[in-house]
Amino acid sequence: MLFVFAFQTGHTTGPSLNNDKLYKFAYSAEVYVDRVKASLQRSAGYRISSGVDVNLLWRNPDNDDDQLVKITMKDVQVENVNERPAAKNIFKGKSTEKIIGKEYLEALQRPILIELVRGKVKTFYSYQNEPGFTQNIKRGLASLFQLQLHSGSSREVDISGKCSTTYHVRQDQVTKIKDLDSCEIEKKRFTSHSRILDVSTKATSATVYVLEDSFIKSIKAEENFAFVVNYRRKTGAKIVSKQRLELKSVQAGMGLIAAKQVAGVIKTLDPKYVAVPLEAEPVKSECKKCPSLSEHWQSIREQMHPDKLSKPEAAKSFLSFIQNIRKATKEEILKIIKSENKEFLPQVVDAVTSAQTPESLEAVLEFLDFKDASTFILQERFLYACGFASRPSETLLKSLTEKFKGDVASQEIRETLVIVMGALIRKLCDREGCKLPAVVEAKRLILNRLEKAKKDDNVQMYLLALKNALLPEAIPVLLKYAESGEGPISSLAATVVQRYDPSFLTKEVKETMNRIYHQTRKVHEKTVRTTAAAIILNSNPSYMEVKNILLSIGELPMEMNKYMLSMIQDILRFEMPASKTVRQVLKDMRAHNYDRFSKMGSSSAYTGYITRGPDVSSTYSLDILYSGSGILRRSNMNIRIFDRNTELHAIQVVLEAQGLESIIAATPDEGEENLDSFAGMSAILFDFQLRPVTFFQGYGDLMSKMLSATGDPMNVVKGLVLLTDFLQEIQLQAGPTASAEFMGGLAIDISGGMEFSLWYRESKTNVKNRVAIFIAGNTEVDSFFVKTGMETTLETETALDFISTVQFSQYPFLVCMQMDRVDSPFRTHTSKYESLPSGRRYTARRGKAATLAGNEYPLHQENSNMCKKVFDTKSDSAGSWF
Repeated sequence: MLFVFAFQTGHTTGPSLNNDKLYKFAYSAEVYVDRVKASLQRSAGYRISSGVDVNLLWRNPDNDDDQLVKITMKDVQVENVNERPAAKNIFKGKSTEKIIGKEYLEALQRPILIELVRGKVKTFYSYQNEPGFTQNIKRGLASLFQLQLHSGSSREVDISGKCSTTYHVRQDQVTKIKDLDSCEIEKKRFTSHSRILDVSTKATSATVYVLEDSFIKSIKAEENFAFVVNYRRKTGAKIVSKQRLELKSVQAGMGLIAAKQVAGVIKTLDPKYVAVPLEAEPVKSECKKCPSLSEHWQSIREQMHPDKLSKPEAAKSFLSFIQNIRKATKEEILKIIKSENKEFLPQVVDAVTSAQTPESLEAVLEFLDFKDASTFILQERFLYACGFASRPSETLLKSLTEKFKGDVASQEIRETLVIVMGALIRKLCDREGCKLPAVVEAKRLILNRLEKAKKDDNVQMYLLALKNALLPEAIPVLLKYAESGEGPISSLAATVVQRYDPSFLTKEVKETMNRIYHQTRKVHEKTVRTTAAAIILNSNPSYMEVKNILLSIGELPMEMNKYMLSMIQDILRFEMPASKTVRQVLKDMRAHNYDRFSKMGSSSAYTGYITRGPDVSSTYSLDILYSGSGILRRSNMNIRIFDRNTELHAIQVVLEAQGLESIIAATPDEGEENLDSFAGMSAILFDFQLRPVTFFQGYGDLMSKMLSATGDPMNVVKGLVLLTDFLQEIQLQAGPTASAEFMGGLAIDISGGMEFSLWYRESKTNVKNRVAIFIAGNTEVDSFFVKTGMETTLETETALDFISTVQFSQYPFLVCMQMDRVDSPFRTHTSKYESLPSGRRYTARRGKAATLAGNEYPLHQENSNMCKKVFDTKSDSAGSWF
């Protein structure tokens, strides 16, 4: 029997060994890796087992509760954690010495000493320069001997670091619960910026000590780590680590060493013993056969061709390239950048920037010359990759601020620079970095320059930066521009305010939006007024605010009447937060009457579900506003993803046009008589506002574009985006290190276009979204001499088209909106493995493939009726000579 537990007052509060006894234990440490809900019987993993001899060397003559204990591992074995046929057993026919290595096995079986004071390990003694991984296995064993015999909580240091630990004592059983999230230990960890795109983790640790006749009979410890991708919780992994220590026999042992201090005992025993921390030391296996960065790039290069950028293979190659860049030096990265041709360089820049290491940032900044306009594409791709950064650094923001202050050859790049700075400010502020010097400087720069800006282009540029930064202190200046600005400036400022969380929309904001909508101080364009109405209705509107909006319907320009009516109906149909108040107001017959609710027009607003699932749901919304003459004023397509706690604005594509009435000799609407001819497109992708694209500006530009139009859509964004970027290194209590890494890559191609036919009096807008997603997860336990883990992948690709066709040869003009998604292949693959450094490997694979059928998303019934008329008209004219 092992430890005598004396409960008398003034005596030991921890285990106390009997003199002259040798206690023989059986010890095992097991690790399992598998899918989160899988049974452990089929998991990958391994077991280390051994005998453990324990004996007391010294007890402090002045304090019975201060003891020096010797622990020795013997007869170490390594085997499968689950039984396998000989052909699938990587350990078959190999001795422990062969598996671990002679030197390492000798080190593992060298005794360790622990000084126990009141049941806690005060000092851990071992040999200096011993291999880290063998030392950690022995630290894991030593940590088991740490316990207290009264219920309560404390901060304890063991192999896991300094952790909050709670003991529950009940008769002959002690349960130790360790809060692994509280452990202070140096481990690499990073997460994605968006919670929806991130990975959720759960970690638990419990150790149960069973006592018999006041002695320890057994110790069982178990740690569980679970990881799930938030937007698809079936994609995930778990690591389970178990330790067991069981007393087998008690034999006669050596007597105590007489000494007053521990130091004297150590000197007598072996002067080579040194005190080393009980906390685990970092250990990492070296990769012996890994390809160089250049070799890896050559193996994936063809998958990164521009023509393949909306395929899952491109996203997969992008992720593996990032992983390798993160291990590379600045020189290795520059070598690839400088040797690549212009077709592949943009993709290399995407990956190098997304790697987000100091070396990759230095390399790309050294290569790019912002004073040279000829490398515009590369500069833009670099900046967009910065905007999508999953965990931007202060250094990155500082570098961009310096570039913005310096010479920039292209005005468009200068605009993109400040827009991206806005995105980085928000991401750093979200991670409690708002007071960092670089963030403070960038905020000051944007706000001060907006205050002093004279040209509309400059004002627009800083407003777009604020649309990403969403600074609470910017709201007053945004309200000023929304209410007093002209045309596009006023409209943009209002859309910036719309991006803020409703909690920031104060009484002052709502009063300003009400003044804009009801035109209390000046006449505003329809686009600004409808945005103001949307802000009011989305920020917990009062009864009177809703009533005033409803009473205005019927007094508005014709198409705006129809649009506002459609917006109210969408709120009711989709049960949006304001729906309850709207229903209360509609009980008043002055607000709810036939005259108001039967207004003609073609403008509309509609929201629907793309998916509704247990993990996340996604919605699409399409709203389209026309001028009274039938020409598009604004179309707005949004896709949002949300779970129970948060929302992600995945995609927004806005097509905007103004001042086009002169083409068809029509009369502009009120407040829009002096607008310049303009058409453009603006996009938000994963909460990041991109730089808008202009199709034409001014009447002359419009006519030349119409005469030379090819009908080809204009590209808005094309490239590779790192969506999910999660890594967590774990120190297992049993000794090995583990890691869980999940990455999600998006290959995307968004384009849009507008076509006019004066002959057929028809216009068409087309937004094409081509996307492919690849998610890769690798969860691994590394014991230096054996690795076990699980790789999981998921891939899909799809295309979403939004087409609106307008025939304005009559009034009300015919409008047909279509939103189509093509068939989407969907594949998942899992492989569990166990491998030895010699190359011997066992792998179990499983995969699944399916196709999500294409779909035409339903809009309101009016739209369906109108589409029939549009296509009937087209087929009639196609079959006629005239």
